[in-house]
Amino acid sequence: MQDQDPLVYLNGEMTPLSEAKIPVLDRGFIFGDGVYEVIPMYARRLFRPRQHMARLFRSLNAVGIHNPHSADEWMSLIERVSSALASDDQLIYMQVTRGVAKRAHAFPQGVTPTVFIMTNPFTPPAAELCENGIACVSLEDKRWLRCDIKSISLLGNVLAAQYAVEHGAMESIQFRDGFLTEGSSSNVWVVKDGKLMGPPKDSLILEGIRYGLIEELCRSGNMPFEARRMTREEVLAADEVLISSASRELLPVVQIDDKRIGNGEPGPVFRKLYAAYQDAKRA
Repeated sequence: MQDQDPLVYLNGEMTPLSEAKIPVLDRGFIFGDGVYEVIPMYARRLFRPRQHMARLFRSLNAVGIHNPHSADEWMSLIERVSSALASDDQLIYMQVTRGVAKRAHAFPQGVTPTVFIMTNPFTPPAAELCENGIACVSLEDKRWLRCDIKSISLLGNVLAAQYAVEHGAMESIQFRDGFLTEGSSSNVWVVKDGKLMGPPKDSLILEGIRYGLIEELCRSGNMPFEARRMTREEVLAADEVLISSASRELLPVVQIDDKRIGNGEPGPVFRKLYAAYQDAKRA
């Protein structure tokens, strides 16, 4: 019963998920006016919680939503929710909206943010995906220009993800004005001649927590890394392409559209980074 109707946190109360309700005038529902964060938990230990919390705070500040809790208070709330689930490995989802107010576009005054936290059991990507790699599709990035904010306004990402599904692929890799940005819900990495490259950390991508982690793994593994703009032609001509996210961890891309990447198999840079990633989870 616990897994069928888990307990969630909503505005100060723990309640079964099926009973959690918000008013229809919540600005998250009306405008998508809110931000979110997702934190993996392995063996009941949060993975890089300081970095996740810093990104949540940055997103709240960027959209002008009052942060309703200190970092310690957030950690306490996460503990309340995660301890109610039996699974040792979890994905914790936190969402903050501007709150409930009469429908008007400009920020309302004197409203209390809506805070919602839930968690689900987490199963890492299947081993065969790491062994065989995944297929992706490419498309033009038509989202807004503040992708660095982890906003709940995700329609552009939803459409990109659906495009991948409709074309039998696992992920969409997006390009803006001919340059690589990111996947529908992942960061994208390119390997050429042993060097790992990622798009610049600017407003056109969400700086995934794995972005910083992968930079650290490259330094510790003496692997060259560069952040720069990359053309579609460079991506398709790469020796390896990888994607990373909280739920997918790190996966090798062996095909984009009808183009084979490298030799069509997961490469040595992926294997080295994947092993280091698994070690980081256990550290």
